[in-house]
Amino acid sequence: MDAPSSDSHLKRAQAWWTTSIIDMHPGSIRFRGYAIEDLIGRIGCAEMVWLMLRGDLPTPKQGYLLEAALVAGVDHGPQAPSIAISRMAVTCGAPLNGAMASAINTLDDVHGGAGEQAMVLYENVARLTDSGADLRSATAQAISTWQATNDKHIPGFGHRFHPIDPRAPRLLELVTVAVKDRTVSGKYAAIALEIEAQLGRGKRSVPMNIDGATAVIFAELGFASPLGRGLFLLSRAVGILAHAWEQQQQGGRIKGPTPPDFLYRYAGVAARDLPAVK
Repeated sequence: MDAPSSDSHLKRAQAWWTTSIIDMHPGSIRFRGYAIEDLIGRIGCAEMVWLMLRGDLPTPKQGYLLEAALVAGVDHGPQAPSIAISRMAVTCGAPLNGAMASAINTLDDVHGGAGEQAMVLYENVARLTDSGADLRSATAQAISTWQATNDKHIPGFGHRFHPIDPRAPRLLELVTVAVKDRTVSGKYAAIALEIEAQLGRGKRSVPMNIDGATAVIFAELGFASPLGRGLFLLSRAVGILAHAWEQQQQGGRIKGPTPPDFLYRYAGVAARDLPAVK
């Protein structure tokens, strides 16, 4: 059997990774076909995110709406576990990249995943309406199915800190404008508002929160639901970096979740003596 030629080795190596995102050679870098030197100074960060994920450039109004959603989710204070972890990691000696990695790794289904989950819920309602169901019944069915297969909490609605999340109404205002100028259809905004209305028929209102509102924008702009979580991570990474950097400037060593004089509650057995060894 003949040994593979050097040309076949080269072709095999080149085919090992295949990407349509970047074309890079010595002296040349192109993203989705666009030369990097043409992009620099001409598009913003949100437009670059769109280009990398979607393969084309957004319209100015699409880019504006995406940027608004990214700005809205940047930070929620040191009481947010991911932010607290970034600060604690710094006081334990972690560099900025280590602090950011530690914090981002906590952004999973419970803390950080609600936006993606809300998008999935919206898509479930949309599938039912596309099949002929009216919005009210489709929403009720999707909520019921979600609670039966997941839990009673509906992602994107209600907030443990804010009676009304101040970020959500502003984002919805921008969506309303975008619907009027035909940047987006308004389909997912209508779904989210119907979910909010149905949840509000209980003992207390359950208004839309930041995750529900950004999910509306991401869905309206045509992003796949798994990207909802990734886009939130991009947004929150800015806050994580800012807090890690601030803690690095403030100093402090081995700071835990609470001051050392605020001890945890022990719930184990009472103090006891070790039996004498026979």
